[in-house]
Order: sequence, then C-alpha cells, then structure tokens
Amino acid sequence: MKSQKRTTIYDIAKKLNLNASSVSRALNNSSNVSEATRELIFKTAKELNYKQNSLASNLRKGHNQTIGVVVPRINQNFFANVIAGIEEITYQKGYNLIICQSNESHAREVKCINTLTNQHVSCIIISVSADFEDDSHLKNIKEQGIQLIQFDRVADQLDTLKVLNDNEQASMEAVTHMIEQGYQRIALLEGPQNLNIFRQRKAGYLAALKKHGIALIPELVMENAWTKELGAEATRKLLNLPNPPDAIFASTSDFSALGVLEIATKMGIRVPEDLGICGYSNEAFTEITSPAITTIDQHSVQMGKTIAKLYFDEAQPNEGNPSANTVNIQPELIIRESTLRKK
Repeated sequence: MKSQKRTTIYDIAKKLNLNASSVSRALNNSSNVSEATRELIFKTAKELNYKQNSLASNLRKGHNQTIGVVVPRINQNFFANVIAGIEEITYQKGYNLIICQSNESHAREVKCINTLTNQHVSCIIISVSADFEDDSHLKNIKEQGIQLIQFDRVADQLDTLKVLNDNEQASMEAVTHMIEQGYQRIALLEGPQNLNIFRQRKAGYLAALKKHGIALIPELVMENAWTKELGAEATRKLLNLPNPPDAIFASTSDFSALGVLEIATKMGIRVPEDLGICGYSNEAFTEITSPAITTIDQHSVQMGKTIAKLYFDEAQPNEGNPSANTVNIQPELIIRESTLRKK
C-alpha cells in the first residue's frame, strides 16, 4: 500500500488560495493574521491532517528542544535509570530525547554523534564506549555549538560539564567491608583501564588493601573481566589456583558478579562462607539471587536528574560555552548475604 504524502503548508495555501507565508504565520499564532483567516487555516489544517515539522520550526527560531543521549547499553539498569532521570526533567521543560546505543563500539558511537549533530539537537549527553579511542568526535560537538555533558565514563582530558560517581571511595568501602568480614585474599575483576571509572575502582581496591596492610597479589587481579561471560571465565581461573581467593570484587558490574556466583555454585563453593562476592551497579537481579549479592548503588536516577538540571541551569544554548564543571554523586554500598561471613 502506497503511503500518503505528508501535508505541508503549501497544500493548505493551495486549497485556500493563500500565500504559504500567511499560512505559516497563522499556524505560529502571529498577530499579523486576522482571526477569521486564522480559524479557517486551522480548520483546513485539521481536515488535511497537517502535522507541524517541529525540527524545521525550531531551526527557524534558532533552537531545537531536543537532547541526544548516547549510552553503551540501554538494557543495563544503570543506564536505563539515568535515561529515566533525564527524561523526568526534560519532559517538565517540554524537551524531547533521542536515545542512541553505542553497544560498546567506538565506531558506532561516532555514528551516533554524527546522527545527533545532523538532527541539530541542542545538547548531547554521553557515556563513552568501552573501546573509546579518541575524543575528536566529542570536540566536534562543541565546535558545532552543541552543548556537551559527559557522565560516568568520560574523556578526562576534555573540558566539559561532567556528572560522576566517586568510584574510588565506593570501591575502597566495598573492599574494606570484605576485609572486616575476615576475607584476606580478595581478587579484583577489573574493566578496560582506558576508561576512567575502572581506573578509579582499581585505585579504591588498592587503597583498601594498603590501608589494612594486605599485600597486593598480582595473580588475583584479572583484566577485562567486565561481562557475565568474562567474569565467569576469570572466576574459573581464580578458583583453580593452588591458593585461590576467598573473595572476589567484581568492580566492573553486577553481571560480572553474577558470572562469579554461577561458577562458584557449579564448583560447590559456599557463598559467603568460602567465597565472598561483591558487584557494582545494583542491578535488579542482585536482590533475588541466592544468596543476594552485595553491590554498590550508583544512584542512577538521581544522576540522570542532575545531568538534566545541569543543562537547564548552566548550559542553555546560545549563551556561550559554560565553564567546565564536575558534579560528583556519592554511591552507596548495599551489603547483602554474599559478603556477610560474620553474622
């Protein structure tokens, strides 16, 4: 079936034998059009099922009430909640969101940015992909006069508005908790070290060991174990060591921690008696595993609201580039059964 051609102001003008400019003024509630003509134009527009092209209208006005959001994965609780927090504020302001997913690919992230800049969005909010390579595409956003706000995973060297978690402090608290529960050989599942958040979480792990006089054991630090599958693979290697760890801090995500729990269960290792497990992000499933998984809540909805408010408070378009500003949100350690060795 052939799709029906979209009605334009020229179609309305032709039917009423008017100039297109008169139709446009009436539809935009200009005072230069008589009330009788305005009513006739609105009636005809409704009959012809006319829909205003908001993008074209916004461009004529010099602004676009649309914000682009680029996240690595939409289906992760953290990013979904951040988007929900952003949307709650933007909806109140009459702004729309365009959501893009990089799927942890730098090349795809660049394409997302190009799509959003071509849509003339007023702001782009981004958390960079795992294989982030360079920030040239982010610099291009600023060069085109589009506001840029980074959150969670960011290009450190680029001066923009940023909303972050205190990852180092949160990780230090998590590892300290496990030490206080009597765990001594605590392994770390770390993420790609090109990303700020995973460097910070590793720093927190190291700081907690140092504070409690526990020597770092290099073989207990597993690189790039940041998915459920990679977390499971790393756990299998760790638990087959001659002297395996008695706890694992999956600093990358709760999905990685879930991989740890699955392997421990298959190997008949008791959690938390023989092995403590702590994840990161407070995904919904961590409450219903057996045992429930200790994790770190990043207050993602609050982060999303903070990001949106930062845009409306400090980064409105056509007001020049705001000074670089970083807002830190303190995460919260959620202690559950997977690390409660001492009741």
